[in-house]
Amino acid sequence: MHFILLPLSLIYNLITFIRNKLFDIEFFSSQSFEIPIISVGNLSVGGEGKTPHVEYIINMLQNKYQIAILSRGYKRETTGFVIAETIDTYKKIGDESLQLKIKFPNCIVAVCESRRRGVNKIISNYKDVDLIILDDAFQHRWVKPNINILITSYEKPFYNNYVLPTGTLREGRYGKKRADIIIMSKCSQNINHTEKKDIIRKINPL
Repeated sequence: MHFILLPLSLIYNLITFIRNKLFDIEFFSSQSFEIPIISVGNLSVGGEGKTPHVEYIINMLQNKYQIAILSRGYKRETTGFVIAETIDTYKKIGDESLQLKIKFPNCIVAVCESRRRGVNKIISNYKDVDLIILDDAFQHRWVKPNINILITSYEKPFYNNYVLPTGTLREGRYGKKRADIIIMSKCSQNINHTEKKDIIRKINPL
């Protein structure tokens, strides 16, 4: 079955490679902002453990910064820029955004298909916000984050995965080069030192 899907993966990989190159050579421009922005995302489609890491970052920084979290609002039935409230439903803002708003009611939680538009809206409407976290935004290159965090899972790391539809990668493994930090999630409790060294070698080969 994988062999049948391979030509489609090659086409998809070429399209995403060209898109990324156009950003790299600044044919497409990524907008920078004065406000610090942290992006948390992955190369794969779902299941990498992004949300727990977003929560970890919020817990670590919320006493020092007024934080806003911006995501697409996956599975919501609304469109455009929407500010989350604790009384909202997942149909309005998406289940992960609702979870974040309930856990962190003092944070601004917003959803928007366009990360650039969403960031500009937050900056314009919430002057006290001094840090924005982009949830699931590794491929959304119209905004240039200050820190780009890539999450990959222990069960299916990106270096053992393939581009859609053969595998679950949204872009080729080369995309890891944009990451400032790579975190392996869902690690086995029995992982030993030798395996750790092997993982590091595969994530960042010489």
